[in-house]
Amino acid sequence: MHFDINQFIQQYGYLAVVIGCIAEGETFALLGGIMAHEKLLRYSGVVLAVMLGGFLGDQLLYYIGRRFGSRILRRFKKHQGKLKRANRLIRRYPVLFIIGVRFMYGFRIIGPIIIGASRLSPLKFMIFNAIGAFIWSLVFVTLGYFAGEMITPWLHRLDHHLKHLLWLAGAVVFVLLLRLAFRRWSRRNAD
Repeated sequence: MHFDINQFIQQYGYLAVVIGCIAEGETFALLGGIMAHEKLLRYSGVVLAVMLGGFLGDQLLYYIGRRFGSRILRRFKKHQGKLKRANRLIRRYPVLFIIGVRFMYGFRIIGPIIIGASRLSPLKFMIFNAIGAFIWSLVFVTLGYFAGEMITPWLHRLDHHLKHLLWLAGAVVFVLLLRLAFRRWSRRNAD
């Protein structure tokens, strides 16, 4: 039995993009953009899937922050100054912080938790989280789409079977990097 990765992506691609963006957004948004360039998925569908995944992931983190935020944030002893500055920004510019948090390096995961812990209104967060997720999805999917213009001509020149091996190797490398990042994050938060 022959496994066709293109058919798999076409059949499960949007769901894979949504789930991927809940867990690790930028990578899946960029890959989704490349898939749209390859016409394996529709650009508008990828934008919506990325938006939905980013929105749901941040909503979940926000509610974790509302429920457990103070306990979680106390564990970041070395970063209390940064957390206080983030709280001041949330109080002073809540809309900009909600929309921009997904673009701030180092705040992608912890940002919505900080916002939830700040007791900002759930409705306000939901509205501006949706707007931020839309802007973010447009930016990263479009970047992936244009990156596809540079990457895909090279991939088309490869032998059909070699392309499958490269996709498999890329997936393995991605999983290993994800595990490494998770271990580092776990060790850092365990201290």
